Amino acid sequence: MSWTSSGSAPPVRLVSTELTRTRRSGVALLGGIAIVAVLLLLALLTPSGELPTRAQDGLTLALSVLIESMPFIALGVILSIAVQVWIPPGVLERWTPKRAWARRAVLSLLGMLVPVCECGNVPFARGLMIRGFSVPETMTFLIAAPIVNPIVIITTHQAFGFDDGILIARLLGGYAVANLIGWLYSRHPDPDGLLTERFQATCAVAAEETGGKAQRSLTQLVVEFRAVMPALVIGSALAGLVQVIVPRDTLLAIGSNPALSILVMIALAMIVSICSNVDSFFALSFASTFTPGSIVAFLVVGPLVDVKMLALLRTTFTGRALAGIVVIVILFAIALGAGVNLLV
Repeated sequence: MSWTSSGSAPPVRLVSTELTRTRRSGVALLGGIAIVAVLLLLALLTPSGELPTRAQDGLTLALSVLIESMPFIALGVILSIAVQVWIPPGVLERWTPKRAWARRAVLSLLGMLVPVCECGNVPFARGLMIRGFSVPETMTFLIAAPIVNPIVIITTHQAFGFDDGILIARLLGGYAVANLIGWLYSRHPDPDGLLTERFQATCAVAAEETGGKAQRSLTQLVVEFRAVMPALVIGSALAGLVQVIVPRDTLLAIGSNPALSILVMIALAMIVSICSNVDSFFALSFASTFTPGSIVAFLVVGPLVDVKMLALLRTTFTGRALAGIVVIVILFAIALGAGVNLLV
């Protein structure tokens, strides 16, 4: 995907679409804030003990996901601006190989230099695409980065060490599925068609921007926060809601079954929406009752396709593209988890 300045105004259709999407984003943001505000108001006004426990849990979980994600979103936006505005043209491009498969392989390791969890990687990846990296290349980075970043490696080692190969399986699995997705989508006849019209409009507008770096940085700051904040609020609210609706006791009751435990932990990973920087310690609490393969599946699926992450990814990719990513990640995690269970 390449967006270059031509001195002409962005296409009228894209600008019109951008205005429409902006209004929808505002409505979505207000809706998400309203949900959290209502729950918070109930907690403040209802006498102690009278608010249903599930509502309290939903509020606590939604707010915790939101607060946990905000610093990484901010860091991701800052890194995105650095990539788009401050790094001179050609620097990143010269650093990466020319061959497509090698380029994807290197970009999937870029997360080792970016200490950001999955939330912050979304605006960073958007910056890469605006700069000119292709959709499959950026997907490869986006899928691998939440797992191969240095904080995740350290916390996973602290939680599990090298026991049962969980750390190694997570790192190799995350790297492998990222390159698999990058390769599959590189075969797509129209990779740019995997992007939402709103993001395409953002790219077109960014290509036409003029002015100093400070002005462009401020513009991109507004654009990125406007794009990801509604999704983050909605995703956090949904994560809290889903966690209190789905009966966790039922999930845990079948945790010792080698096959079912993998499916259960995959479902749990998509529901709880825990930051990849700390999800190892959450998974550690299940290590005594669930199989090692199911723990690995949890640690691979959660950072990539949990409820919150899907809401953030929807700011950039179409629903059909996300459906394909979800299917690939889940099938890969099942195979990886089964392999770990057979080997340990």
